[in-house]
Amino acid sequence: MNALVAWKMLTHEKARNTLAVGGIFIAVLMIFLQLGFYNCVPKAGLLTYNGLSFDLLLTSSSYVSQVQSFDFPRARLYQALSLPEVATASPFYQGEASWLTEPGGVRRDLFVMAFRLSDRSMMVEDIDRQLDVLARPDTLLVDTQTLPVYGPRTPGRTVELRERMMQIGGQYALGTGFLGLGAVVVSDVNFIRIFPRRSLAAVNLGLVRLRAGSDPDQVAARLRTLLPADTIVFTRPEIEAHEIAYWQTKAPTGVIFGFGVIISLVAGTIILYGTLATQVTRQLPQYATLKAMGYSNGALRYIVVALALITTGIAYIPALGGALVIYDRLRIIARLPIDMTAERIVGVLAITLAMAAGSALLAVGKAVRTDPADLF
Repeated sequence: MNALVAWKMLTHEKARNTLAVGGIFIAVLMIFLQLGFYNCVPKAGLLTYNGLSFDLLLTSSSYVSQVQSFDFPRARLYQALSLPEVATASPFYQGEASWLTEPGGVRRDLFVMAFRLSDRSMMVEDIDRQLDVLARPDTLLVDTQTLPVYGPRTPGRTVELRERMMQIGGQYALGTGFLGLGAVVVSDVNFIRIFPRRSLAAVNLGLVRLRAGSDPDQVAARLRTLLPADTIVFTRPEIEAHEIAYWQTKAPTGVIFGFGVIISLVAGTIILYGTLATQVTRQLPQYATLKAMGYSNGALRYIVVALALITTGIAYIPALGGALVIYDRLRIIARLPIDMTAERIVGVLAITLAMAAGSALLAVGKAVRTDPADLF
């Protein structure tokens, strides 16, 4: 019955309450967007690692993140191979090189990744089927998410990469994440041609694959006692946790989006409270009438909470639809791995309803304190 009263009060002033729904719509949409940004940050940081084949990852002791990996001696890979549980230990190289598409054009940095082709280090179908292409001298594959400012990605096109003429052999779909505006893959032989001052004896990442039945945690512990202090050993869960922590708590992007989530929740609460407080104030005569009819303070609180939940529920549906549209555009334009999950849909709904109920209980004070005699 009280919920029906709340619905009647909501539909009584359609124009005013439509504005209230609009305010809550903005608050919910803001929460969706900030949570989407915040959660896509570590996903973007892990795109490459999700495409690499390894059970354990060896890095330099100076390792910060994939974009700041530094290097360590390749001899550490041979030391890792001394353990019977280790099946392969493969080198992986990476660096930044300037890309020039035409004489007199603008040079832009590009992220370059390389591996020994016989190791089949990348679990990306487009790369795996084009190993023969990568084996050609001065040939590269371009990530499909490389920005158009680098020019067409047409196979056979010649470009200048760090003052060396290279030919585009094809494309692959993995994603650039936070590696930069573009990324390419080359063989280790072509990598050293692009970076002649680098040495294949200094690797950025070591991809260790274990024999079937081996325990990654146990092998990692043994490697840590075997290898010198210049090398760090990560299991897959450990490197994922490390990257997530880095991108969410240390990298500027993650910190900004993290604050954005907090601000969106605070702003959403303020908007909800302001909207509901305005509604309660505007409808004080109705609440006074209900009190004069014998409604208790608890009943009034129930009505205001029901009004808040109904209003929020109405605003939530278009906010969800708007978030889905914006997510889709961001995936295309900004090339961010942002997507809607069932957990986020349910979580934002629960958070929004809780905020609405809390704001309603704060806003209902004036209605509870209202004396019908003062208004009539």
